[in-house]
Amino acid sequence: MPGKADRMWGRVRGIGSRVIGRWRAEERTGREERVGREKRTGREKRPHNLFEAAAVYVSACVEDDQDRIDEAAGWVSPEALSFGVNELACRAVIALARERDESPGTVARALLGLPAA
Repeated sequence: MPGKADRMWGRVRGIGSRVIGRWRAEERTGREERVGREKRTGREKRPHNLFEAAAVYVSACVEDDQDRIDEAAGWVSPEALSFGVNELACRAVIALARERDESPGTVARALLGLPAA
């Protein structure tokens, strides 16, 4: 199980940079592109919960599904997505720490491949 979790968190580590990248891309391309994409796909925009966006975004990152990554990144602001991803990471570390009977700090360091403090 630790190997699987380490692989998963290896992919999750890149999320922060992807969120920033999406934010910068959104600033460059503006809302017009997103509106045009929604019209092309025929999907009506509905409000999304920031935690729903974070869950879809992270799972899409793990599965390397760029279309779902882009879709989830467009549901909420970059700041809200970053907050949701952070909250998901915190909850995941807590759950793993309980499962392993270790401290959250020890688990977080292990997932990131850092030496024990």
